[in-house]
Amino acid sequence: MSKNILILPGDGIGPEIVAEAVKLLATLRDGFGLDIELDEALVGGGAIDATGGPLPDATLELAKESDAILLGAVGGPKWEGLDISIRPEKGLLGLRAALNLFANLRPAMLYPQLAEASSLKSDIVAGLDIMIVRELTGGIYFGQPRGIRELDSGERQGFNTLVYSESEIERIARVAFDIANKRGKRVCSVDKANVLECTELWREVMTRVGAEYPEVALSHMYVDNAAMQLVKWPKQFDVMVTTNMFGDILSDCAAMLTGSIGMLPSASLDEQGKGMYEPIHGSAPDIAGKGEANPLATMLSVAMMLRYSLDEPAMADRVERAVDKVLNDGLRTPDIVSEGMTEVGCEAMGDAVVAALG
Repeated sequence: MSKNILILPGDGIGPEIVAEAVKLLATLRDGFGLDIELDEALVGGGAIDATGGPLPDATLELAKESDAILLGAVGGPKWEGLDISIRPEKGLLGLRAALNLFANLRPAMLYPQLAEASSLKSDIVAGLDIMIVRELTGGIYFGQPRGIRELDSGERQGFNTLVYSESEIERIARVAFDIANKRGKRVCSVDKANVLECTELWREVMTRVGAEYPEVALSHMYVDNAAMQLVKWPKQFDVMVTTNMFGDILSDCAAMLTGSIGMLPSASLDEQGKGMYEPIHGSAPDIAGKGEANPLATMLSVAMMLRYSLDEPAMADRVERAVDKVLNDGLRTPDIVSEGMTEVGCEAMGDAVVAALG
């Protein structure tokens, strides 16, 4: 049966990088037998301009009906002055919440061809391959109550609530342990249990679930130490699992170990494996429209989609081999170019990956 993929180009460089990913999907469909249909819709700032809100009802309905979603990026300076309740990022958060995309997978893998582009010494990062599993629909980003209130003194006070239930922790724990079972069989759970009662419960539940996976070694680490260890000795980690906010921060930290944030894909999954796939780098408004964006993270997001939602691991391998080939051939977008390499733009890089599929 044909699988339906919803394309959400979004804002900034989103339309440019997604165009290359769509080119990739079309080639897999027409040349390699991938049975898919593509729809496209508005989200983020473009949706605000067209409809007044960042997540139109029509987009949400298509998202619910799709088998997988490919997102470019949302946001930009144009919409920063809007009330926080209707900014472009609320479209992204709304999709995650409405589709119950609770498990965010953020791989941080260093391609050997890009070892010199990392901000750390090559011997520290060579062979780096970490999977960060971030809980995505709970925690302080969604907890209630929240807001800004005026105290009796007349001073304003901002407040947010960090809250996790046992069931929320259990389900993200199982995702992490299941992934570790297929990798290096090591899980590091990151919390702040020495200060936050919520993450004291997190550690307790992680330990309980970990006992069901005796073949996987479980360790615990406070988030401040985890940030330091990512820079000091990143290869000690296999799978890291953590809360929504801690995962947001640590995954961006890990991204820079790999040479460029423009190389890293991500997946956000529900309990049935339906997912939304996107590069982690954001809308990059400073280079939007210049043809300089790196489409590789978006194309690698397609590979994750093929593996996790469409059950096409051989196709996923084909895409990843194609990306590896273009890097071996010395092609680089401006964010990863180095001496002796050939600098190309977004479209040329996309064309090269498509050509390398065969």
